[in-house]
Amino acid sequence: MQKLKNILSLFILTSIAFTLNAQQKVEITGTVIDQDTNQPLEYATIVLRPTNGDQVTGGLTDENGKFNVEAKKGTYNISIEFISFKTYSLPKKIVNDNLNLGKIVLSADSQALDEVELIAEKTTVEIKLDKKIYNVGKDLTVRGGTVSDVLDNVPSVSVDVEGNVALRGNDNVTILINGKPSGLVGLNSTDALRQLPADAIEKVEVITSPSARYNAEGTGGILNIILRRSKLQGFNGSITTNVGSPFQAGISGNINYRTGDFNFFNTTSYSYRESPGLSLTESQYFNKEFNDDGNLIVDNPDTFLNERRETERKGNSFNTNFGVEYYLNESTSVTATVLFGNRDNDSETNNFIKQYDINNNLLKESLRFDPENDIDKTTEFSLNFNKDFKTDGHKLTADFQHESTSEDENSLITADGEDAEKVRTYETQKKILIKTDYVLPIGENSQFEFGYRGDFNDLDTDYRLDTVDNNGDFQLDPDVSNNLIYKENVNALYSQFGSKIKDKFSYLLGLRFETTDVTIEQLSSNDYEKKNYSGFFPTVNLGYELNEKQSITLGYNRRIRRPRSRYINPFPSRSSATNLFIGNPDINPSYSNTVDLGYLNRFGKLTLNTSIYYQRATDVFTFISEDTGETAVVGGTDIPIIRRTPINLATNNRYGFEFTVTYRPTKKWNMNGNFNLFNSETIGDYNGTDYGAKNVSWFIRLNNKVTLPANIEWQTRLFYMGPSEDAQNKRKGMFSTDLAFSKDILKEKASLTFNISDVFNTRKYSIESNTPTFISDSSFQRRKRSVNLAFTYRFNQKKKTQRERGGMDDDEGEGFGG
Repeated sequence: MQKLKNILSLFILTSIAFTLNAQQKVEITGTVIDQDTNQPLEYATIVLRPTNGDQVTGGLTDENGKFNVEAKKGTYNISIEFISFKTYSLPKKIVNDNLNLGKIVLSADSQALDEVELIAEKTTVEIKLDKKIYNVGKDLTVRGGTVSDVLDNVPSVSVDVEGNVALRGNDNVTILINGKPSGLVGLNSTDALRQLPADAIEKVEVITSPSARYNAEGTGGILNIILRRSKLQGFNGSITTNVGSPFQAGISGNINYRTGDFNFFNTTSYSYRESPGLSLTESQYFNKEFNDDGNLIVDNPDTFLNERRETERKGNSFNTNFGVEYYLNESTSVTATVLFGNRDNDSETNNFIKQYDINNNLLKESLRFDPENDIDKTTEFSLNFNKDFKTDGHKLTADFQHESTSEDENSLITADGEDAEKVRTYETQKKILIKTDYVLPIGENSQFEFGYRGDFNDLDTDYRLDTVDNNGDFQLDPDVSNNLIYKENVNALYSQFGSKIKDKFSYLLGLRFETTDVTIEQLSSNDYEKKNYSGFFPTVNLGYELNEKQSITLGYNRRIRRPRSRYINPFPSRSSATNLFIGNPDINPSYSNTVDLGYLNRFGKLTLNTSIYYQRATDVFTFISEDTGETAVVGGTDIPIIRRTPINLATNNRYGFEFTVTYRPTKKWNMNGNFNLFNSETIGDYNGTDYGAKNVSWFIRLNNKVTLPANIEWQTRLFYMGPSEDAQNKRKGMFSTDLAFSKDILKEKASLTFNISDVFNTRKYSIESNTPTFISDSSFQRRKRSVNLAFTYRFNQKKKTQRERGGMDDDEGEGFGG
């Protein structure tokens, strides 16, 4: 009986507690509509911020614009937001009973509309003192493509057929992901950029005049790739699938779930791609020899060698990046992300070699077959702490990042059907990043900032070459095989101060100090070398607004180019028996000083953005080709071995001019063009040979987008890279054309895109080399013309809200003028 009374008492108390709790809950309802169209706004965000500092809550409107948010009784700052519309605010609203806000009318924000429109058309959305920001929103020619394709479509940036990225013609570019170095780039950045899907990108920041906040590495500048991450409440995302020819297929998706104080996000992609490539080299070897007095002592006839290299690449790639952002309170958040990447690439290279005499009679021919398997694995963990203080812009951030990467390359090379060489390269890399930044506003228009950054990199390269002996057995080649351990530690401190005077003149002055410790250890040869160098890197960025439509900027910075591991690695490449690439362990860093003057003018439907720049670099890296004096047996004949290696030359002076023009005659027609002209003069000699050279080159990119009947979007892109030359090489011009068509379906929740890359199959790299002992003509095509069909589906996202005004937090890019 007593037990029954206890159960009954518990039931009554529970019922009372439930009733009291229910009485503490209230419902806030209403309808959100567009003032101009009087239509409901789906996915508008309702945010309830308790004035007592409790947990923020909220919700989204449905397809009829209606919302129903449950909350505790209390006092709230209520806001209703929708991208490109002015925010509706209801401060300090006391809510003790169910509240119906009725019909809430949102009016368009003209400034935000312009911004969204510019984003949608892939145009400059903002120009700051130290960078330009571009958005890849509706770039149809890269839909279903990769990050490499996206970068090749950004003004001032070019990507050659080998995937090497250049900024204003300078290939020493630092590539960041979300403001930091990332495992997404990996050991081989060009291959990695071809694997990451284009749809994962939110925007690209082109930083030609980096402030002191940024790492001083990269004389060409910095490209900061911002990945997409939604800030919308609730569950939303998108998924893209694609298929194309030469055969390629892939699927990628990004999802985001935000509830209360947590924001969960994930981007995952898988792709398979086949990429046939072709290269041709025709060489003439001068077999005459002269003594020191210039007298002929050996008069052998010239010989001619033709190499045709056919490559079939097949690659699988999987990347996933999962993260969670936790808001400790309204001003403090912690973000943790985990990244995993795996690439499994197979390539088969057939190298056909034919040797001719001076009368074009075939002497010998042979076939060298190089099948290679390349497996790359990357894991990365990062942790970010962000604290916003009461004053707007007053903040403290701290980052920790650990990256582990491995690359395993294996090949069994045959010559004329018989085993010739076994090659294995196994690389492991561990990188640690520690970084903190503090920003302090001073008054209304000034800001002080300082910070620390430490980069700690360990790279272990184990190279093994086995050759066939006279008995047909593989034997280790001890003269070439080696184990290189490269360690590089960079510690940096910086400080900068910026201010704006009378709303017209802005300045940002900074100073960065970096010290570098490098150790190079070759285990097989017991060679050990240690280097240490330090330097100051000042930055000056000035801006002046002539009026609302015109402004000018002036920037100065000092930068460093440290040699990559490939440049110092003395292990030769083995894809060809007669053409080798060998690193130079004695190469030193290069320093540069750059001045950049920019001008922006918006008049009518035309926007003009121009700049002129000058850069002077010392101890610049230059690649030279030279006869090693050694020969390789090809088809029973001894063929001279040509070695290509980097060296330091004295100075390089580079100056140029570029402009970007955007013209939109109608809402359905948009055009933009980018032109870059630069001159490069190298002065220096090496081993008694003058490698000085003058080179004028340029490139132009034109984009045209038209909306056809039935709302079909048609985009055309034309690109031409002008010819260039240095002391030994002349590169021919290169032209390419891309086409794309896109149609929104399923009430704009999905898009179907068809594009053709390199319509006329002309994206080929041609070079002519002249040395005292040989001349050669080469052409290279890494990827042939391709077609691609992509389908994108968005859930809980409108097409125009897929990119938010604020984007994702970019710790590197915030702060005064940056």
